[in-house]
Amino acid sequence: MADEKPYDLYVTDIRTPEMNGIAFYRHVEQTRPEVAGRVIFTTGDILSNEVRAFLDETQPGFLPKPFTPTQLRKVVRQTVGVGVA
Repeated sequence: MADEKPYDLYVTDIRTPEMNGIAFYRHVEQTRPEVAGRVIFTTGDILSNEVRAFLDETQPGFLPKPFTPTQLRKVVRQTVGVGVA
């Protein structure tokens, strides 16, 4: 989907069936670098050392599951730098 249509923001789980969050982020970095800073990851899993290192390196938005709509709005505002209702 990310290759078919431009998006202003991506919210995705770090663990996905075909392409994990790290691979997705690297793909966005290469294909749409202007949006790479607007990726928010979420997960309900305990983070592996590899994932923690990736999050520390790239500093994307991050929301542990479960999260509330208020928490999501806050991270979206921080990530895109604009007001969100």
